Amino acid sequence: MSTAVDTGSLRQRPVNGTRQTPSEEGKKTDKLLDSHTEYEFGGPWGVLAIMTGFPVLMYYLWICLVFYDGQLVFPHSVDDIVPFLGRMWEHIRVDASPNLYAWKVYGGLIIYQLFLAWWVPGYMQEGLPVPSLGYKTLMYKCNAIGCIYLTWITAAALHWTGIFRLTSIIDNFGHLMTVAMIVGFGVSFGMYFLTVATGNQIRMSGNFIYDVFMGACLNPRIGPIDLKMWLEVRIPWVLVFFMSVSGACKQYETYGYVTPNMAFMCLATWLYLNACIKGEECIPQTWDMFHEKWGFLVIFWNFAGVPFSYIYSVVYMATHDPENYRFSTPTYVLLFGTLLTAYYIWDTSMSQKSRFKMQTQGIFEYRKTFPQLPWGTLHNPKYIQTAHGNRLLIDGWWAYSRKPNYVADWIMSLTWGLCQGTCSPIPYFYSVFFIAVLVHRVGRDFERCALKYGKDWDAYCRAVPAKFIPGVF
Repeated sequence: MSTAVDTGSLRQRPVNGTRQTPSEEGKKTDKLLDSHTEYEFGGPWGVLAIMTGFPVLMYYLWICLVFYDGQLVFPHSVDDIVPFLGRMWEHIRVDASPNLYAWKVYGGLIIYQLFLAWWVPGYMQEGLPVPSLGYKTLMYKCNAIGCIYLTWITAAALHWTGIFRLTSIIDNFGHLMTVAMIVGFGVSFGMYFLTVATGNQIRMSGNFIYDVFMGACLNPRIGPIDLKMWLEVRIPWVLVFFMSVSGACKQYETYGYVTPNMAFMCLATWLYLNACIKGEECIPQTWDMFHEKWGFLVIFWNFAGVPFSYIYSVVYMATHDPENYRFSTPTYVLLFGTLLTAYYIWDTSMSQKSRFKMQTQGIFEYRKTFPQLPWGTLHNPKYIQTAHGNRLLIDGWWAYSRKPNYVADWIMSLTWGLCQGTCSPIPYFYSVFFIAVLVHRVGRDFERCALKYGKDWDAYCRAVPAKFIPGVF
């Protein structure tokens, strides 16, 4: 058994067809990691604060964006607190009520995406061995690319026939957001009770609210549909893209043209969504599928958080005069160039890591879904063989940073705010919130890896010293 404590543990040879299994010591470590040992996110009180505070924050930012010219507003004095809260509530009651139209639109999207996920043929991808299932590997139906293209065609037909105008998405943003929140809460609590009732819960703390937040089940499924993977792409990023298109339609109907800024958001959201669907077979190799449970943390965020808090720049630009955020040509070149560069690094680094894992399992198969970018697959990559049995990639983008995908992903999020300049601070919420999430997630990940790999993790950190940016951090 090799132990990666020096350069002698580094390997550079073909990895395809050499499936790795954990050592007996590795299995003991996996068992420890697959049990509840300590609270995260501040424990029960911390997660309760998140579950109540974040929806309130979403409403507040939306109200400021739409009704207060994109500026943050506060009570002017102690005496103004009650009237201020009254005004906030009135906007929610009137402009964000969960009306029947919003239920039809949001519910229709969910039902249609579930139908397509079940019905459309797809590529079957094997996932990573799951310790809690005795290292059994699950199969995932990857048909997002067909489903999303059919969704685009359907939406275009509904728009041009006038049955469902895409501009109505922006026009009903508040109503849709409330419905999404209700669905997020409902599914989170419903899945908790269903999982406990059927005896399929794992890694439980014993605290009700904390377990609802973190989740009780790992791989919930309806027939061939893995709900966790389905929700990660089919609802949030579809909505984010269509909101950008809705904003572009709104601009065109109002001004007779679409600004480069709005076109930027259409491109940015299309790139993200298309990356998820063209490389869907890589998703089963991620931490989200392998370890993260399906609780409020994931469910609410995908149903409501992502689509209704990442896209503030589109909401602002769709409701404000384009003269407020017109840039020079060099600025547009820099903006688009930054996005495309960051996207290339993000796409190829994610591809390199996921395909390396598939190569290690001996299940890699190259798919020609558009667009497959150069350097997305590493041949004979360098890695560190661990005593646990896993391999740590130290090649490609992963030779320079332990999280190159996070760096590129965050830069993309920053451009989503920069596209409207300094008109409003609210569109920068995505990048500010995202960096906090990434730093926290990295801490969780590195702590887990240090426990899992021991001295081999120390060797990996010496081989790749930069957590994010080489020479900086």
